[in-house]
Amino acid sequence: MNAAEIREQFPILSETINGHPLVYLDSAATSQKPRQVIDAVARYYEHDNANVHRGVHTLGSRATDAYEGARVKVARFLNAPSEQQIIFTRGTTTALNLVATGYARTVCGEGDEIVITPMEHHSNLIPWQQAAKATGATLKYMPLQPDGTIDLEDVRATVTSRTKVVAITYASNVLGVINPVQAIGEIAHEVGAVLVVDGAQSTPHMKIDVQALGCDFYAFSGHKMCGPTGIGVLYGKRELLEAMEPIEYGGEMIDFVDLHESTWKELPWKFEGGTPIIAGAVGLAAAIDFLEEIGLDAIDRHESQLVAYAYDRLSAMEGISIYGPREGRVGLVTFNLADVHPHDVATVLDTYGIAVRAGHHCCQPLMRWLEVSATARASFYLYNTESDVDALVDALRHTKEFFGHAAG
Repeated sequence: MNAAEIREQFPILSETINGHPLVYLDSAATSQKPRQVIDAVARYYEHDNANVHRGVHTLGSRATDAYEGARVKVARFLNAPSEQQIIFTRGTTTALNLVATGYARTVCGEGDEIVITPMEHHSNLIPWQQAAKATGATLKYMPLQPDGTIDLEDVRATVTSRTKVVAITYASNVLGVINPVQAIGEIAHEVGAVLVVDGAQSTPHMKIDVQALGCDFYAFSGHKMCGPTGIGVLYGKRELLEAMEPIEYGGEMIDFVDLHESTWKELPWKFEGGTPIIAGAVGLAAAIDFLEEIGLDAIDRHESQLVAYAYDRLSAMEGISIYGPREGRVGLVTFNLADVHPHDVATVLDTYGIAVRAGHHCCQPLMRWLEVSATARASFYLYNTESDVDALVDALRHTKEFFGHAAG
C-alpha cells in the first residue's frame, strides 16, 4: 500500500479539527487504529464474546481460540522460541512492573546493582527505584553523551560484577535515539546480569527479534502499534519466567487450591490471573496482521525518511531547539520554540488541527538533564507524510508570529 492507501485505512484521519484537516503527530503517545483492528474487536464482541479457558460451549471455545491464537501470533512477530514465553499484560508499564517485582526483588540484595539510564520513561524507572528500596540494591545510571546517545565504554564502566539487572529503553520517547541494546546485553551477560528492554517505542517501528537481541525480558504495548489500548506483552526467557513468582493472584492462574496452600499453572497462565484482556488480544493480533502486510522494514524506511525531512525542516527554522541526534532515531522530533512554553505551542498548533505532545513526556529526570522543564514532540507513523511535516512547519511559523506580536 502507498501512503494514500494506508491513510484511507484509518477512519479518524478524515476528522476535521478547528476547521482544519487533522494532522496527527502524537503516535508516540498512542497510534491511531486502522479499520481492520476496529472491525476485529467489534466482530469479537458481536460474534464470539465469552470468557476464555472456562466454558466448553461454542462461544467459549471460539473466544479461547482467538485469545490463544493471538499469543501464537505475537510469539511469531517477536521470533520468540515459544508462545508460552508470551505473557499478556495491560501494557508496557504492567510488564515492567512484573519483572521489577516478580524477578528483581527475588534476585537482588544489599550491595547488588540495578543499572538504567537517565532517558528512561517513568515506567522503566520508578519500578526499579522501588525494587532497589525494597532489596537494598543500588540504583545506578549510565551516563549519556551530550547528544543523548550511549557510549558502550560508559556501559562497561557502569556495569560491574554486582549488577543483577540492566534495564533500558530500545528507543527514547524524547530523544528518539535508538540504543545499542544487543551490545549492552552482551556486556550485562558477561557479569551474569539480565537485560530488560522497554520496547514501547521500538516495536511499532522496526522488526523485532528477541532471540537476535539476546534480551532476557522484552515489554511493549499494543496501543502504540495500531492495536487497542489496555493490551501489552511481556516476553521472557523460559528459565527466568519459570523461576519467577506471580505478583497477581486469583482465578485462572492456579493449578490447585487448598484452604492454606495453592499451586500455579504452567507458563504463561500463572501470570494471567483473572479474566484476561480478550478483545485487546484479538485487536493486537489484527494490528500485527496489518503491520506485517505493509512490512516492518518498509515502515522503518518510511519513518527514517520522514523524520530526517522533519529534522532538517525544523532545524532550519530560527528559534527552534531540537533534542537528540539527527541520525539513528525513530520517527519523532522533540523540540522547543524559544521563549514560548511548549504547552502554548501545542495549544496554538491545535487551532490549526495539528496534534503534538507537550510536557515532560513521563521523563522528568531527562528533562532536568536537558535543562528544560518541558518540550514539544511531533511523532510520526506509517500514515504520516511530508505534507504533515510541512503543515507543522507552517503552523509553527504562525505560532512564532503570534507570540512575537503578543510580546511586542
